Amino acid sequence: MTASPTLFERIITREIPSQIVFEDEHYIAIRDIAPKAPIHLLVIPKKVSARVDEITDAAEMGELWLTATRVARQHAQDYRLVVNCGPGGGQMVFHTHVHILAGWKNGPDNDTGLGQ
Repeated sequence: MTASPTLFERIITREIPSQIVFEDEHYIAIRDIAPKAPIHLLVIPKKVSARVDEITDAAEMGELWLTATRVARQHAQDYRLVVNCGPGGGQMVFHTHVHILAGWKNGPDNDTGLGQ
């Protein structure tokens, strides 16, 4: 018996529609459907791991962060990269992903209260 596909796997296979802003053979980036910033994107590896701390290959981890940085720079000069790891860390979809948050006029602390 196999586990059900994650929400992000269903987006990757186009079973669920999404606003895709970037895609290559290893990653997809989409707009978050419940944004926490004026610009809120998700960079999602096509290779499934439930949590970022399951990635043990340095090259794979580096590519994830390089891809997130490249996507962020295409959409904003200044930005925040966030990863939630596990339910206690606020993770809601158990498929590794990096949040790109950007677009505040006065910085995140003054516009949204997200803090550091």
